[in-house]
Amino acid sequence: MIAIKILVVLIAIISVALVIAMFSRKNYTLKRETVVNRPRQEVFDFIKLNKNQKKYSKWLNFDPATKIEFKGAHDGTPGSILCFESRDQKTGKGEWEIKKVVDGSRVDFELRFLAPFVFTANGYFELQTVSSNQTNVKWVYNSGMNWPMNFMLLFLDMEKLVGKDLGESLNNIKTTLEK
Repeated sequence: MIAIKILVVLIAIISVALVIAMFSRKNYTLKRETVVNRPRQEVFDFIKLNKNQKKYSKWLNFDPATKIEFKGAHDGTPGSILCFESRDQKTGKGEWEIKKVVDGSRVDFELRFLAPFVFTANGYFELQTVSSNQTNVKWVYNSGMNWPMNFMLLFLDMEKLVGKDLGESLNNIKTTLEK
């Protein structure tokens, strides 16, 4: 009889969680910005190339042994893909594809994680001239979780989990270009 009561309580708790997830947010957007003391075209020429990600991506640098390959279109153009694979759970396995390039001002991307978790994120880098030798770089990152996994977004601070790494990666772009 106690086992049946416990089972009923568990089913009730799971049911409530599933209903809450139905009305909870499924997506989130993170934004980070920095000013790089370099002309906009120089910053753009650096950011648009997938081969430069090893110089700034916090995630690719968790594991120095991360395997990186390039495929698809010519680097820096739509369809160019950076493939990565690491034993480090924070890096995992996935692909970063350039989806759209607006010369001198914007690079749109799609990030597909294949392991240990499967999900897709997208976003863009947007550059604006501050002065002849200063460029504002904005990194926008959109992702989410489908129902019922979106229930976890109630408890996860994505600003802290992912936003911190975006900020560090953006700072790495600034540091690398200002040397």
